[in-house]
Amino acid sequence: MDGAPHPPARAPRVVLGLGLRRGTPAAELLRAADAALAALGLDRTAVIRVATLDSKLFEPGLCAAARELGVPLSGHPAAVLAAVPVAGGSARVAAAVGTPSVAEAAALASAGPGARLLAPRTATASATAALAVPPPPPAPAPPPGGQQVNQQPDLRHHGDAEVRSAGLVDLAVNVRTGTPPAWLRERLAATLTDLAAYPDGAAARAAVAARHGRPVGEVLLTAGAAEAFVLLARVLRPRRAVVVHPQFTEPEAALRDAGHTVHRVLLTPERGFRLPPGAVPEDADLVVVGNPTNPTSVLHPAAALAELARPGRTLVVDEAFMDTDPGEPQSLAAVRGLPGDVVVLRSLTKTWGLAGLRVGYLLAPAPLVSALAAAQPLWPVSTPALAAAELCSGPAALAEADRAARTTAAHRAHLLAGLAAVPGVRVHGTPAASFVLVHLAGAAAVRTRLREAGYAVRRGDTFPGLGPDWLRIAVRDPATTDAFLSALRAALPGAGR
Repeated sequence: MDGAPHPPARAPRVVLGLGLRRGTPAAELLRAADAALAALGLDRTAVIRVATLDSKLFEPGLCAAARELGVPLSGHPAAVLAAVPVAGGSARVAAAVGTPSVAEAAALASAGPGARLLAPRTATASATAALAVPPPPPAPAPPPGGQQVNQQPDLRHHGDAEVRSAGLVDLAVNVRTGTPPAWLRERLAATLTDLAAYPDGAAARAAVAARHGRPVGEVLLTAGAAEAFVLLARVLRPRRAVVVHPQFTEPEAALRDAGHTVHRVLLTPERGFRLPPGAVPEDADLVVVGNPTNPTSVLHPAAALAELARPGRTLVVDEAFMDTDPGEPQSLAAVRGLPGDVVVLRSLTKTWGLAGLRVGYLLAPAPLVSALAAAQPLWPVSTPALAAAELCSGPAALAEADRAARTTAAHRAHLLAGLAAVPGVRVHGTPAASFVLVHLAGAAAVRTRLREAGYAVRRGDTFPGLGPDWLRIAVRDPATTDAFLSALRAALPGAGR
């Protein structure tokens, strides 16, 4: 035995701790990381998170390195790192920060209690890297609602899994309550007499096209927006596909299922989950971004997203929740003539309560719509779903949807005011949709206690870029919100326990 570190029989998932001087470029940080990984026979795919001192979080080189690795970036205060025992290191760093090795202390702090270092830190001229492995997951079965721990994000987990137990108040699924409205149910029921005939989508396509001021040839009706993600993944052949996270996970899942490598651009809570200029690599020829984004509820300016359009690039904007923003001023649905192919996806599920009907559509240049349509099976959208697309695109329905959006905005303000008074709960950014993302230490346990109290909320750890201390909460009427807030306060650690 030569005393050199050896990797375990099964390659671990590791937290990469980085110490760096101001201005250190991404290339040098990645060289330090690669050296530390190579010493253990690992590569970059083993890294699940990058951690450092919180004052270094906005270093451009560090942010770029985390984006290249496609993992979340965490920062810890100096006092936290000083409390993590590490051996050796730099006396100069210890005098400035309180710990002799930022890399080792940050890696251990992010990997959690019981974590261990895999090898001593690796140093370059202006960076240090260390690797820590989290403790093994506990053996017991997951708690109610499917919570799993110490695993990579489950891209196939959706909010409906949280409410499959009877009797729970649903704050996990972002479908507007009290829907479908009576007039829509009656019109859909009337289509049942037409089920003997094959569906004809001409009227529905024309209604959608008129709503957005586009030619009919630029509209593709789909069995929900989720089908559109699958079609795009099967038809397109990107060299570098980029998904902006945290966001709805189906686009990445569809791309991976189709055999594509997916690169992640991770937006950070410190910047309110906003998309900074230059975050998307120039060589990306497929970019997927949500607006407003699920689960962050952040609404990106239309101009900022339009700037992502490039010749030779397909820009996919998921606007499934755009109709929760009154007037939809940041929508790209009616915008034509941008460079490259700009695809806008819309859903009727959220505002109209039609998740079980499976109806949505995409808007794109006609040649791309034709290619995607050729990949669909015959008659992909049912007669009732086509009727819904036509009805919900009419002037009366659009006016009702806008009124609902304004009501949602008022109810969201009530929820945010209540959350601001709950100790330990923090909302990052400015929510603009029918849900709110909150950070709360110990959120996984709080979520379980909420279930015991009769409330279902959406876990956040299945979204890339988040973790177990995040919850998504649907906007509901003030009475439901107030009752939930009372339950939330009672579910907090130490509350009456």
